[in-house]
Amino acid sequence: MKPYSFSVPQDIRFGWGMIDDIESVVKGKGIKKVFIVSGPHLAKAGYVDRCVGSFAKAGINAEAFTETEGNPSTDTVEKCTDRFLKSGADLIVAFGGGSPIDVAKAAALLGRYGGKITDYEGVGKVPGSVVPMIAIPTTAGTGSEVTSFSVITDHSRNYKLTVGSRYLLPETVILDPSLVVSVPKNTAAFCGIDAMIHALEAYISKASSPFSDMMALKALELIGANIRDYVSERTDHDAAEGMLLGSLYAGIAFSHARLGNVHAMSHPVSAYYDVPHGLANAILLPFVVEFNALADQGKYYEIYRRIAVYPVTIDHFSTGMLYDELRILNASLGIPSSLKEAGVKEEMIPAMSEDAMKSGNIAVNPRNTTREDIEYLYRKACG
Repeated sequence: MKPYSFSVPQDIRFGWGMIDDIESVVKGKGIKKVFIVSGPHLAKAGYVDRCVGSFAKAGINAEAFTETEGNPSTDTVEKCTDRFLKSGADLIVAFGGGSPIDVAKAAALLGRYGGKITDYEGVGKVPGSVVPMIAIPTTAGTGSEVTSFSVITDHSRNYKLTVGSRYLLPETVILDPSLVVSVPKNTAAFCGIDAMIHALEAYISKASSPFSDMMALKALELIGANIRDYVSERTDHDAAEGMLLGSLYAGIAFSHARLGNVHAMSHPVSAYYDVPHGLANAILLPFVVEFNALADQGKYYEIYRRIAVYPVTIDHFSTGMLYDELRILNASLGIPSSLKEAGVKEEMIPAMSEDAMKSGNIAVNPRNTTREDIEYLYRKACG
C-alpha cells in the first residue's frame, strides 16, 4: 500500500434550523462584525436577510456582498475584497453554493495578504492563515465548504484558475438542510450530479487512498439513494439530508484524492461558454467514464451498485452498464445529452483541449490521457 495522509481540521455542525442558532457557533470568539458573501438569488429569496438576522440575534453586526455570479470572475473577487476591507469586519461568512464560497475564500486571502488572486494561482502559494471564515452551503453539490481550493474565472484568458491551500479551509461549517429545500430544480440537478462526480472521480483517481475511498463510497451511497427524490421534490427531508451529507463527504474525498478528466474538461467549457459547472460536468461524465473503462480495476461495479435503480450482482455486471446508467440518470434529471445542446461549438475544441491539459486532474485520471484523447472526448460529447 502506498503512503498516504488525511486531515479534516474543521468544526462541522449539522442540523435543521442550525442557521438560526448562530450564537452557539460564534459565542466567546469576540466577533464584532461579519461580512457575508452570497449571491443575488439568495438575497432576493430572503435567505441573506435570515442570515443577517441570525447574527443580529447574537449581537453581531453584518454586512452583505451579494454580487457573486455562477462562474465567479477575478473582477468580482476584487470588488468583494474591496468591500470587505472597507467593512471593518473580522469574520467572513461564505453563504451560498460553490461560487460564493470560492469568492469568500479568495477575499479572505486577499483581505489578509493583498495583491491579485492571480498572484496565488496554483498550489502552496498562500503564505499563511487567511481571514477567519464560516461556510454555510445552500446547495447540496459543490462540497466547497470542505475543500482547500478556490476556482475563479479569468476572462482575460478565458481560463478557470485554481488556488489551492489548506489555509483556505473555513474554520467552521454549518450544514442546515432547511437551506437546500427550495432551490430550483435545475440547480438541484446540476449540483447533485456535481457532488456525485466528485465522489466518483475521487474514488477512481490514481491518488485515492483508503480514507478517500471510504468518504467517496459513502457519498455515492447517499447521493445515489437520494438524488432522484431530491430533484423531484426538494422538501423531502430525508433526501435533502442525504444530499447535503453526501456532498460534504464527496468534498472531503476529492480534497484528498483530486478529480479527473471530467473536471479538467468542464472548466474550459464553463470559462468559454459560461455553462454552469455542474451541467458541464454532467454532460461530460458518461463519455469520460466510457473512456476510463479500460483502466477499471473493479471499482466501476462498486460505483454502479450504489447509484443504479436496479443494480445487478457482480456476476452479471459489465462496465458498459455503468455509463448506460449514468446516461439514464442524466436524462431523468433533464440534463442534455451533448455539449452542443448547451451551446458549445466544435471550433473551440482545440483551445479548450489546450486548457484542459493544464489541469493537474489529468495526471491522476485512471487512464493516461493525451491532448488527442481530450479532443476526441470533446468531439464525442459535442455529438
